[in-house]
Amino acid sequence: MRARTVVLTLVMCFVGVTLCLAENPMMGTWKLNEAKSKLGSGAAKNSTVVYESAGDNIKCTIDGVDSKGKPAHIVWTGKFDGKDYPLTGDLNGDMRAYKKIDDRVVDGITKKGGKVIGTSHIAIAADGKSRTVTTEVTDSMGMKSQSVAFYDKQ
Repeated sequence: MRARTVVLTLVMCFVGVTLCLAENPMMGTWKLNEAKSKLGSGAAKNSTVVYESAGDNIKCTIDGVDSKGKPAHIVWTGKFDGKDYPLTGDLNGDMRAYKKIDDRVVDGITKKGGKVIGTSHIAIAADGKSRTVTTEVTDSMGMKSQSVAFYDKQ
């Protein structure tokens, strides 16, 4: 009986560790596939997006050009729990919240001064090699821009 308890405990520990270490398909480096993408007029172009672990948080680093064509380096660190976390480097936003919908889908909201200025829907393909990001952003002049960006995993 005791041997059975020890074996079951070890199996449960192994299963727990395996689940904890299972890779989040969002993690890694993503490069914009401009040929497939349809970026809205005046939209920023996020050329590279990197998701990585930062302690018990996720750090998202975005490099590209802003809506005015100037280099942009945006950083967000938080959890996919739907709560607002500070956003740096984005002229249009100061907070971002991501909410995990399922293992391959995350929705995001970007805010400036507490007001929602943009939404995003991020979907990872079943093979984990590409993702689609659908965004709608309202700029400071009230102009809306919609984009569908395709990214390839590096």
